[in-house]
Amino acid sequence: MPDTGTHVVTLGTAAGPVVRGPRQGIATAIVVDGALYLVDVGLGVTRQLSETGMPVDRLRAILLTHLHSDHICELPGVLLYNWGPNVGGFDEPFPIVGPGRAGALPQGARPAVAPPTPGTEDLVGSTLSGYAYDVNIRVHDEGRTELDQLVQPRDIRLPEGVAAGPRAELAPEMSPLEVYRDEQVRVLAALVEHPPVFPCFGFRIETPHGVVALSGDTTEHPNVVRLARGADVLVHEAMYLDYYRDKGFTPEYLQHLANSHTDPAGAGRVAAAAGARHLVFSHLGGVATYEQWADPARESFGGTITVADDGQMFSLGGSR
Repeated sequence: MPDTGTHVVTLGTAAGPVVRGPRQGIATAIVVDGALYLVDVGLGVTRQLSETGMPVDRLRAILLTHLHSDHICELPGVLLYNWGPNVGGFDEPFPIVGPGRAGALPQGARPAVAPPTPGTEDLVGSTLSGYAYDVNIRVHDEGRTELDQLVQPRDIRLPEGVAAGPRAELAPEMSPLEVYRDEQVRVLAALVEHPPVFPCFGFRIETPHGVVALSGDTTEHPNVVRLARGADVLVHEAMYLDYYRDKGFTPEYLQHLANSHTDPAGAGRVAAAAGARHLVFSHLGGVATYEQWADPARESFGGTITVADDGQMFSLGGSR
């Protein structure tokens, strides 16, 4: 990885939770002047961090869009396989920023596991507790810094006046709010619509070299337009519904996909409305040709379009 500039790396580009083809699960790295910011931690990301040469010893933050399993399933691996200088990993504190507790399940849903609606702070705390023996042994035997001193979970708390909830409007229009800042980046978040999940976020990452926006899992939504306003790179999910129709999935499941995700044409409209320069498709739901992904977006968006592969890098260039 270059030591300077801002670089977006699509570590994994598959939607889930299913293994369909060779793509790794969803995860995106943003490297800013050699510092690493990681958005989502899907299946395969632990190995991808190594194979793509990510500077995990300079991990500054992990950002979680929402708590669906395909976005968080390798959080334990990312932490435990990159912990400490003996493995070339992190040894400085960093936050894990993500959704707070939903507060309730959707109407009619039965809690099968308790507690029913944990947030990011709960997720990280449970992960550390579940691996407590490993952590305690390694602190004792290998002299590692205590992991709970390094990992600092933070629930995103919505500002007063944003009337949203799991049994109300999931993603009302809102101004993006700051959820993280350091000397390199400023991160803004806004609710996006991925029913029935709440809360679900997209992110805007402002760097010295330009702006990266990430839609998270969402329908076509004006909050993504706000996050991506003038972005150099917009990483947007895409769902190719014809694949699922041709496979004979149930009408109920097809309706869920249509309600919860964005087709390529919709992503193109979002990128055009935001004035983004480069639209990158990731979190690809279904299987399609490059043209089947990109051509519908070209009807409304005149900028650069890329259907991302795993391990692909997009550089924003020099300082502004």
